[in-house]
Amino acid sequence: MPALANKTYFNYGGQGPLPTPSLEAITDCWRQIQELGPFTGEVWPLVERTMAALRQRLAGWMGVSPARLAFTENVTSGCVLPLWGLPWRAGDQLLLSDCEHPGVVAACRELARRHRLELHELVVRDLVQDQEATDAALLERLEGALRPRTRLVVLSHLLWNTGQLMPITRVAEQLRGHANQPWLLVDAAQCLGSIPVAEAAAAADIYACTGHKWCCGPEGLGVVALSERLLAEARPTLIGWRSLGHEGSAESAFHADARRFEVATSCLPLFAGLNRSLELLEAEGEAEQRLERICALAGRLWRLLAHLPGVEPLLQVPPPAGLVSFTVDGPTPEALVQSLGARRIWLRSLDDPHCVRACSHITTTDGELDQLVAALAELIPQP
Repeated sequence: MPALANKTYFNYGGQGPLPTPSLEAITDCWRQIQELGPFTGEVWPLVERTMAALRQRLAGWMGVSPARLAFTENVTSGCVLPLWGLPWRAGDQLLLSDCEHPGVVAACRELARRHRLELHELVVRDLVQDQEATDAALLERLEGALRPRTRLVVLSHLLWNTGQLMPITRVAEQLRGHANQPWLLVDAAQCLGSIPVAEAAAAADIYACTGHKWCCGPEGLGVVALSERLLAEARPTLIGWRSLGHEGSAESAFHADARRFEVATSCLPLFAGLNRSLELLEAEGEAEQRLERICALAGRLWRLLAHLPGVEPLLQVPPPAGLVSFTVDGPTPEALVQSLGARRIWLRSLDDPHCVRACSHITTTDGELDQLVAALAELIPQP
């Protein structure tokens, strides 16, 4: 990973570094396209083979059939395109957690304005206890927040700010018992390549992922898993030739499967690059094995931070995945991140809650954790 040379990197939750084999897969695909001709009869088997290989691999990762997967550019488009195609009625209510990404929140607000929907909030930011307590509190709060006209619940699988894990499969089960059976939209930006996703992706109505974070794939390519009932009820919104069952005719019906939410031309080499990154992750063990390594590193960092004067982790227990968020006394999160960057240690600050976030992946080392903690000890005023 060239991006890891001469620096200590903790920003996998923003964008993962691209491995050299993935970069080579991208450039090799570009070369093949140009040698065959970018729009010739000979290039189409390469296009179909490359896209089908990635769709099949992702179906295995996400525990759904390939027919339930649509390729997108990113998590936001994966959330918004099917969401806006659902049959809304004035007065329908949307229930959003208070830890959703601003991009998804803004899309829901505009959807509500256009269709005269109501927005309600589900508080989850303060759920910082162990997993059993978090799950119980979340399900109790959800039951109390649901209303007769609730039509959608928006809840991230792994909260991008606090790092807490949400019980998506249990939430989906609870919603199925509601008289209105609300749709469940899951922002899984921090999940694919980080935690096992198959059960949650199979249970949600919209489960949107990206390849450029924990998968360490190229930016500009994501995937969304859609439920059978959503495919039966939702209509495409942004429409192009790939939405159609027969691309050569505007009279053609839309694809019967999730491809109806694909739009038009995508950058094929990105598919080759992401597929290679997923292969590399598979070579490091099953998803549960990789998560165990991630949690061991994140847990060690959490414990080191918890014993460092002037630092307080957001979670009261070691994190369930690789996101470790914390507050500091003295410098602002932005100033601290800038000072660490000057030492070639890269984290990020978050606005809400106002904190610093570090991410540990399977590529992270104990030495890098020690380096970060030593730098923090020097930069944070001691009592």
